[in-house]
This record gives sequence, structure tokens and C-alpha cells, in this order.
Amino acid sequence: MGQAVSKAATADARIVALPAAKAAVVVLPPVAARPLAGRAATWLQAIAFNLLPPLITIGLILLFWQLAASGPQSSLPPPSRIWTEARDLITEPFFWNGSQDIGLGWRILVSLQRVAIGFSLAAIVGVLLGALVGQSIWAMRGLDPVFQVLRTVPPLAWLPLSLAAFRDSQPSAIFVIFITAIWPVIINTAVGIRNIPQDYRNVAQVLRLNQLEFFFKIMVPSAAPYIFTGLRIGVGLSWLAIVAAEMLTGGVGIGFFIWDAWNSSRLSDIIVALVYIGVVGFMLDRLVAFIGHVVTRGTQAN
Repeated sequence: MGQAVSKAATADARIVALPAAKAAVVVLPPVAARPLAGRAATWLQAIAFNLLPPLITIGLILLFWQLAASGPQSSLPPPSRIWTEARDLITEPFFWNGSQDIGLGWRILVSLQRVAIGFSLAAIVGVLLGALVGQSIWAMRGLDPVFQVLRTVPPLAWLPLSLAAFRDSQPSAIFVIFITAIWPVIINTAVGIRNIPQDYRNVAQVLRLNQLEFFFKIMVPSAAPYIFTGLRIGVGLSWLAIVAAEMLTGGVGIGFFIWDAWNSSRLSDIIVALVYIGVVGFMLDRLVAFIGHVVTRGTQAN
């Protein structure tokens, strides 16, 4: 009797399970296909939303520029003439025909090397000084007025002093980058340190963290959004400073190329170099912003 009941229950279970299995086979393919189509549509919409407006704007600017600069009285070359006169600089950024006859790509790399050294030094020293000013009321009273005065000095005003001190254009240009980029890093780091929640400080006291542990485990993570905001400002100022400094110090950087092209009346080359400078500056800002987004997990201050 028990075996008959068991067989009947098993048969009923199979009858009940079969429709569910068939339903799963029928339903799964459209469910799996819908997210894929949705992701593709979202991806295309994002590309159109981000790329179409700037492309349309650039096209309108080039069209207006072409029409405005095509007249005989225009002193600036139109885009069509720039393409004709400076095609090699646009299509071959890494050609090498001698010590000075090189592509803009090599010149950009030379300038970026100087920026990397000067900005890295400014980032390290700026974060340390900003932490000191933000944490100590006596340091803020003693150093903040000095910083507020020095940060208003134009970058190129430091160049004669740096040339007199270092007697070489390379360290002088790096010093100009350093002294230009350090102030926003110091100020933003100090503000971030002052805005650390009191609860975090209480936890540090409970855990009896020393000054070094408090700096790396509490201060830097809490102030990271402010620090990276200062770094974004600093890297932009660094790129501005190196172009201006290279115009006076010479060498093979992008700044000296612009000055040399001006002396040779090559306006098309200057315009192409300006486009390179703008694109590289934008990429530097995006790079620092991306690193800040990753480090701060999307909480970077804007």
C-alpha cells in the first residue's frame, strides 16, 4: 500500500515538474535577449548624447571661421589654409628630421616630462603643508598669510629668480611649475583637513592612533575629495605655466615651438600647436579626475 502511494506521489511530482521545465525553456531566451538589446540602446544613446553636441559645435565654429577668415582683409588663416600649410604637423606628430625639426608629439612629451616632475613635487609638498596648516591652528596663523601673498605672484615672475638660482633652464622651468601648482593643493588640502568630522577624531583617540597612523588612516582618506580637487586645479595651472616658461627658456618644448613659429610668421603652425595644447590639457584634467573618482569612490568634490 505504501509503495503504491509513493509511486503515485512520484508520478504526480513528475507531472507537476514537466510544465515548469517547459515554461523555463520557453521563457529564458527572450529574458536574456532583452537586457542585451537594452544595453546596446543605452550605449548608443550615451554616445550620441556625449559626442554629437561637441561635434556639431566644432563644425559650426569651423564653418564660421572659414567664412570669416576667407576675405582678403583677414589676418588669420582659415581652416582650409591651415590644413594645407601645416598638414605634416597634424598627420605626423612624431616625425624626426633633426634636433629642432621634430613633430609636435615629441615636443609635447618633453613638456609633459617637465610637468610630471614639477607637479609631482607640488602634490607631495602641497599635501604635507596643507595637512600641517589644516591640523595645527598655530601653523595656520603663521603660514596662511605667507601662502596667500605668494600665491598671487604670477608664474613667470618667478622665472628670473629661478634662472639666477639654478643657472639652467630645465630646473628653472620645473621650479616654475612647482611654485604655480602647489598653492591650490595646499589650500584645498587644508580645507579638507579642517572639515574632518569630529567623530573620526574621536575614533582615532579611542584607538590611540599616533600622528603617522592618524595621517594615513584618517586625514588623507577623509580629505581625499578636497585634495583631488586641488590636484585638478594644480595640473591645469602646471600646463599653463610650462607653455609660458618654455617661450622664454627655449629648448624643444611646445612653448618654444610657438615662440619660434611666431618669429617665423607661421600662424598656421601656432594654431595647430594651440589645438595640441588644449587637447593635452583636457586629457590631463580628465586623468586626474578619473584617478580621484577611483580613489574617493565617486565622492570627489566638484
